[in-house]
Amino acid sequence: MATRDSYHHGDLRRALLAAAVTAITEAGPAGFSLRELARRAGVSHAAPVHHFGDKAGVFTALAAEGFELLADALTEVAERTGSFAEVGVAYVRFAVGHRAHFEVMFRPELYRAEDPAVLAARERANAPLVSGVRSVRRAGPELGEIAAWSLVHGFATLWLTGALPPAVGTDPEAAARVITAILVSGL
Repeated sequence: MATRDSYHHGDLRRALLAAAVTAITEAGPAGFSLRELARRAGVSHAAPVHHFGDKAGVFTALAAEGFELLADALTEVAERTGSFAEVGVAYVRFAVGHRAHFEVMFRPELYRAEDPAVLAARERANAPLVSGVRSVRRAGPELGEIAAWSLVHGFATLWLTGALPPAVGTDPEAAARVITAILVSGL
């Protein structure tokens, strides 16, 4: 099976996850298989099973990685700008820039949602959103947190699925800034 593009050395787990991101970006989670993952990575069909066990194992690793990446992005923006609205824009930026991760992260039926790595990463990703809502709304933060998350997550999902009207424009960050400004003023 060795080809010029085959995997030969280094971090096989990382190579398999990168191939999974490419496959999911192209065909979505439903079009993903371990056999296709092995083919894309240029490894034996047993390699993905050895590293992840099954398809849910791959999705679990991608969800944990995605929540970590999201946490890094949101935390960096929160610390740099102090703006809850910009944290919302960063959420949309993440969804657009990491579509495969995003599509898996919020589909817990695909992976082991109670995996400790997923739980820790999800909690870390939620922290900037929770503190952002609390910074602009003092009473009853739980519903404010859900409202904020619903708004930016919903906008990101609508953007990714092409469900928004053309008048929204072609720049997801600019449109997200308008949406998050409305959210912040309403809280």
